[in-house]
Parts: sequence; structure tokens; C-alpha cells
Amino acid sequence: MSSTPPVPGAARPAAAVDAEIRALLLSTGGWLWGPTRAEYERLRDEWVEAVRGEMATAA
Repeated sequence: MSSTPPVPGAARPAAAVDAEIRALLLSTGGWLWGPTRAEYERLRDEWVEAVRGEMATAA
């Protein structure tokens, strides 16, 4: 799981969040429940926002 909470207003690149999602899935063997499910959902939401931000910047 992530050891540091996200800093409000400081977006990480989508690739960095994606790498953390992949590491979480590998560490759990693909099983997401309880705290790992909550962490995955937080990371997913962060990734979506990062992709949106990158798309807006590119446009």
C-alpha cells in the first residue's frame, strides 16, 4: 500500500500512479478486499484525475 498520502493540489503523473496500482495488485496477488480495496479505489480515482489533467494540458 501507499506509504504517503497525496498532497492536496499536487498531482502525480498518471504513469506514477499506474505503477503504484500495478505494485499493489502484484503484492496482493490480484485480490482486493478491505484496506487494499480502499487503497486501490483511491489510487484509481487519483489515476483518473491525473489522466484528465494530462489530457487537458496536451489539448
